[in-house]
Amino acid sequence: MLHLKRIRTFWIWIVFIFIALFFLSSNLGKRRSWNPAEQIIVEITAPIQKFVKQTVNTIEGLWLNYFALVNVRHENVRLQREINVLRMENDRYREVVATNKRLQDLLQFKGTIHWPVLAAQVIGRDPSGWFESVIIDKGKNSGLTVNMPVVDARGVVGRLVSVSPGYAKALLVIDQNSAVDGLIQRSREKGIVKGISSKFCKLDYVVKTSDVVVGDMVVTSGMGRVFPKGLPVGEVVEVANIPWELFKEIKVRPMVDFAKLEEVLVILKEDPLSSQPKENK
Repeated sequence: MLHLKRIRTFWIWIVFIFIALFFLSSNLGKRRSWNPAEQIIVEITAPIQKFVKQTVNTIEGLWLNYFALVNVRHENVRLQREINVLRMENDRYREVVATNKRLQDLLQFKGTIHWPVLAAQVIGRDPSGWFESVIIDKGKNSGLTVNMPVVDARGVVGRLVSVSPGYAKALLVIDQNSAVDGLIQRSREKGIVKGISSKFCKLDYVVKTSDVVVGDMVVTSGMGRVFPKGLPVGEVVEVANIPWELFKEIKVRPMVDFAKLEEVLVILKEDPLSSQPKENK
């Protein structure tokens, strides 16, 4: 009941204000000044008019700002999409440039090898985790056989140890089961390069009197008939003479960055063991 009474009172005031405004506006056209009754009406209605106008302006401003913010949000979403597209295109372009650079390096290195080669893509690591090896996307169907050397633009990667029709596994020179006949390029001292970790090798069986210093380059010696002679293997980073040992302790850093290995060349030379004539029983 009280609520209905308040509503009725509100509408009475609204009607009163409109009637007052009507008479006020009609009289203003006839004379320039207000009479005392009109002054009272103006004093009562002017604050209400001001409040109504301010309220309308505020609501209108909020409404316009809302639509402006919605438009800005849509524009930001559109611009962000364009930025993402441009970033993807830039990343693809940079990847193409990097790939072209690696392939150019491989082609230049290919010119230094006097053997036919086959390019292959590294597609994975040995799933067992027991060996330092990689899987490439070429196999028997491409003419690959076990013991074929694998290189990249910087030097020796390893050799093939398993071959299937479409894929092959290459044992890396950093694997502890790997052995490559090598020599010091400067002094021609010979030894066997063996893997010791994911980043280093060692050059074994080099006598203490040999001329080996830090910074010497180790290359393949051509012995063992697996790797052609003169391929870069690594750089000597440590040389030590252990009193109770017969040979020098030589640490070698491979030329190849195996963590970033993506493309390789397989040297297509025949496996010397498979080419030897079999004895008749």
